[in-house]
Amino acid sequence: MAVIPAQIFNQINDKSAEGLVLALASGDDGAVMEVQWCNRAFSRITGYSEAEAVGQRGTILVGPDVEQGVHLFIIEKLMNWENFSTRTLNTRKNGEVYWQRMRWTHLSDAETGDHWWLCSIVELEDQVVISGQSGSERPAVTDQESYERLVAKVHRLEKENTRLHKLAKSVARDANEDALTGLSNRRHFEVELKTWIENLKKNGTEFAVLYIDLDRFKFVNDTLGHDAGDRLLVSVASMLKELTTDSDLVARLGGDEFVILKPLAKSALNISSLADEIVQRMQAPFSCEGKSTACSASVGVAIAKTNMEDPEQVVADSDAALYHAKSQGKGRWSFFTEEMHAQSIATKQLASDLLVACERQEFIPYFQPLIDAQTGRIACAEMLVRWNHPTRGVLAPVHFLDTAANMGILKRVDENIFSSLHGALSRLDDAGVDLPRVAVNVSAARLADPTFIHDIKSSGISPDRLTVEILESVYLDRMGDVVRWTIDELDELGVTIALDDFGTGHASVRGLLEIRPAILKIDRHFIQLVVDDASARPLVASIIGIGKSLGMRVVAEGVETEEHARIVSDMGSDYLQGFYFGKPMSEDDLRDKLLENEGNFWPRRSVENSSKSVQQAG
Repeated sequence: MAVIPAQIFNQINDKSAEGLVLALASGDDGAVMEVQWCNRAFSRITGYSEAEAVGQRGTILVGPDVEQGVHLFIIEKLMNWENFSTRTLNTRKNGEVYWQRMRWTHLSDAETGDHWWLCSIVELEDQVVISGQSGSERPAVTDQESYERLVAKVHRLEKENTRLHKLAKSVARDANEDALTGLSNRRHFEVELKTWIENLKKNGTEFAVLYIDLDRFKFVNDTLGHDAGDRLLVSVASMLKELTTDSDLVARLGGDEFVILKPLAKSALNISSLADEIVQRMQAPFSCEGKSTACSASVGVAIAKTNMEDPEQVVADSDAALYHAKSQGKGRWSFFTEEMHAQSIATKQLASDLLVACERQEFIPYFQPLIDAQTGRIACAEMLVRWNHPTRGVLAPVHFLDTAANMGILKRVDENIFSSLHGALSRLDDAGVDLPRVAVNVSAARLADPTFIHDIKSSGISPDRLTVEILESVYLDRMGDVVRWTIDELDELGVTIALDDFGTGHASVRGLLEIRPAILKIDRHFIQLVVDDASARPLVASIIGIGKSLGMRVVAEGVETEEHARIVSDMGSDYLQGFYFGKPMSEDDLRDKLLENEGNFWPRRSVENSSKSVQQAG
C-alpha cells in the first residue's frame, strides 16, 4: 500500500472546504477530548486560529447558541462512541450566529489504544430559522415542504430533548446513590455536608455526625462469601433508613463504612438513643442461606456546634470517636470528647514530626545482648529502633511505631535504621569490639514488600552478619508468594532467619515447618515462669525439644535472673537474652560494656551448679 506523500496531506489542510478537527478523546468518556489539530477551513468558519484551538477541550466546538437538546444529543452520541451528524446553529468566535452541519467520526489507534474524533464542519447557507414567534404568525418560507420538514425536525429535537433531560436526571441520581444499597454515596455526602456546614454557620442549625463501621465484615466475606457480605450491607442500610427520618442523611462511604447526618434537637438524647439502637440491632446474628454469624458495629458520634472554630473537622472527630469505640472492645459507641481532640492534635503533630524525623535521620539503633549459653560470651545483639526526638529525648517504639505503620512510612524508618546500623557496626569494629552478629525485627507487612531485599542489599551490612527476626508470623501462611520469595532470597543471601515470640499463639507450628527458621525464640512470658512455676518447665522443655528436633537453635527471651539463665540453659537453650545481661542500650554503652568485660557476660558454670540446676529443672 502506498504511503501518502506529505505534500498531498498538506494540500488537505490548504484546499479542503470543510473545517476539519482532530481531537484526542479520553478512553473512559468519549465526550471528553482535547483538540490536537485543525485545518485552515476550520479557522475560516469558526474564527479560531490553530494556535487558539489546539490544546482546548472539545467544548470549543459547541457554542452557546447550540440548542440544549442538540447539545445533549451530541454528548450522548460521543459518550457511546457513535458516528453521527447533526445540523445546528452555532456561534463564531466573534459572536456571530451561523448554521452548520457537523459530522463526527470515531477513529482508534490499534498500537497505542488511543481514541480520536474527526469532526468536520460545513457552513450552511439560506437555512430557515424558526423564531420565538407565537400565535398564528409563521416565519417567512419560500417552500412549504421545507417548512414542514423544519417543524418536524423541531418536534423531534424537542422529543429528544425531553428524553435526554430524563436521562440526565437518571444519571444525576445514579451519581449520587450507592449502587448496592441505594443510600447516598460518598460524593453526595460530601456535597451535602458542605450544605449542612454552611447552614450551621448562617442559621446556627447544629447537627450530629454518626460514623458507623462493621466490626467483623471481613470475617463475613471470608466465611460466607462476598454475596453474603453484600446482603449484610443491604440489610444494614435498610436498618439505618428505618431508624432515621426524612430530615436525616444516610450514606455509605464505601466498604463497610456508613455515616448519618442528623439535626440536633434540644438535647443530644435523640443522638445517643440512635447510636445505642444501631449498636443493639447489630448484636443480632446475621443469617444467609442457613448459615449464621455475628457482625457487630461500632459507632463514633460528634456534634457540629455553632461555637466550633472548625466545623469542617466534625467528620474527622466522629472518626476519632469511632476509633476510640473500637479500641475499647468494639460493639459499642462513643462520643467525641476534648480528650480525644487533644489526642487527635497530638497524633497529627506526631505524624508531622515523624516525616521530619525521616528527613533528618533521627532514628537510631539500640542494642540488647544475646548470650551464648555455653560460653557466656556475646553471640549477637538484637537491634531495637529508637527515635532520638529533638525535644522529647530518646523514644521507644511504643510511642511512634504504630503511627508510622498507619502512615505507611515503615520503609523509610527501615532505610534510616539500616543506614545507622551500618555506621554503628563499622565504628564498633574500629574500636576493636567483638560483635559477631546483629538481629533486626521485621513485620510480616514489611516482608511482603518486594523492595525489602533491595534495602538489605543496599544497607552495606554483610548478610552473614545479619539475622532477620520475623514478627506477626501468624499471618505468614496467608501472605502468599511475595513473602515466600522474600524468605527464600534472604536464605540465598546468607541472612539467618529467626522466628520471634514462639509459643504465644503468634506463630503456628505449620508456619514453623514452612519457614524452617535457623533460630527459634521462645517468648519471654514462658521463660519468666520457670523459676516460680514448676509446671511451666515441661512446656518450655517441649518447645526447646521441638526446635531441636527440627535442627534449630533456640533462644530463651526474658532471662531476668541468674536462676532463669541456669534453668533454661540446662534445658538445652542455646542462647539467652534478657535484662539479666542488659537492657537495650545505645551504641556507646554497648561499646563500653563489651570493652569492659571483653564480651563475657556470664561466667562458665561449675559442674556442681550445673548438676544442681538439672535436678531443679526435673
